[in-house]
Amino acid sequence: MSKHAYPRAGEAAIRLADMAAMVLALPVAARVLERFGPHAEAVAAEAEAFPVLIALLLWVGSAWLHRVYDDRPRAGTRSLIRIGRALAVVALLVLTGEAVDARFAAGHGLLTAYLAVAFVLITGVRAAFRLVSYAARRRGYSLRRYAVVGTSTEGREVVEAMETHPEWGYDFAGFVTVGAEGRTGRGPTLGGLADLGRILEEEILDEIVFAVPREQFDLIEPAVQLCQEQGVEVRISLDMLRFGPSSMRLTVLNDLPMVVFSRTPSDTLALAGKRLFDIVLSGLALLCMAPVFAGIAIAIKVGSPGPVFFSQRRVGRNGRPFPILKFRSMYQDAEARLEALKAQNEMTGPVFKMKEDPRVTAAGRFLRKTSLDEFPQFWNVLMGDMSIVGPRPPLPSEVRQYKRWQRRRLSVKPGITCIWQISGRNNIDFDRWMELDLEYIDTWSLWGDLKIFLRTIPAIIGSRGAS
Repeated sequence: MSKHAYPRAGEAAIRLADMAAMVLALPVAARVLERFGPHAEAVAAEAEAFPVLIALLLWVGSAWLHRVYDDRPRAGTRSLIRIGRALAVVALLVLTGEAVDARFAAGHGLLTAYLAVAFVLITGVRAAFRLVSYAARRRGYSLRRYAVVGTSTEGREVVEAMETHPEWGYDFAGFVTVGAEGRTGRGPTLGGLADLGRILEEEILDEIVFAVPREQFDLIEPAVQLCQEQGVEVRISLDMLRFGPSSMRLTVLNDLPMVVFSRTPSDTLALAGKRLFDIVLSGLALLCMAPVFAGIAIAIKVGSPGPVFFSQRRVGRNGRPFPILKFRSMYQDAEARLEALKAQNEMTGPVFKMKEDPRVTAAGRFLRKTSLDEFPQFWNVLMGDMSIVGPRPPLPSEVRQYKRWQRRRLSVKPGITCIWQISGRNNIDFDRWMELDLEYIDTWSLWGDLKIFLRTIPAIIGSRGAS
């Protein structure tokens, strides 16, 4: 059933109100600082049109990215979090812009006040709109009248959901029975499926919801066509397609309707933002760390014979193999000596970890302790084989030993850091590591990636769990 938080006109009004709040917030913040701030005379001159225009453009993109206008009704706290995150991205981009254009430099005090005022205005307007909208719908204004075809459990669930949320603005007209279905005590019965033509003529109906068992789908096709002929919106309950936590979306393949189920991130815009983040950050890391890389290369060559880089075949997204790059931290015969050391493995599962691994060179111990041996993987990120944040890429030999549920960690692009890296690394067992990776996939968001990246920095500096 529809779960729109607002009608289309209402959503448009909310968007316009949010933009008005973004415009109004700057002069309000300037007046507040002018009166209470330490540099009153400088603040008023900074409230110009250019910062407002830039903030509006950034807000439109950030609000879309953080699904501020998601069509599902959200709890108040979750809505506030989304708005706060969207505004935080606006602030971050404005601060970045200061290095490019002096007109961005409105002062950090004004920027802080501006975002705080914008947050208050946006949330206040939305709360007021929601209260007015809900009150109006509870009193019967702007209601959409609907009927449910089918009196089974699915049909009753639809009605119960609507009754639980009167703010959605739906008025139940009654049930339409299918086949030998009997009457239900939860509402009036308008007639049988064969009477649908008459029902549509006699009743005022905006929507018809078909909630029937899968074996009755062939019976409703003529009824759906009848509704379409008369311009009545049709919704079909797909209860039989409840497959746990998978997300579902409808697509069209050469005019053939298809239902897609996925347990991996599918937000195209957010994924594009993730890739942009990967490209920018990996490019900057490779450029800025070039002098450090040169010093590391010299230390590796001086410490032991062999190449500077170590290339190893790893398993990427959905099983695609690729060569991962690292600074060599072991002696050249490390692979040959592995079998003799397997009895001293300190990790459960198919991975090998040994805190005092004798195959590690003196320079390698420092590189591993500081995680500098992993930095060449920014090249893998730049090339698209990896991401900054994602499950660590496993060896093919490890994948062959995975349990079936563990293979789902291969459904996303592997990364340099993930939840495991900031949760103790070698201090947690293999199954818990896999669970953390699946938790990352199930709860993925661009904001979550940013938090993991920022938490990785102190984890590296503190050498937490490294060996």
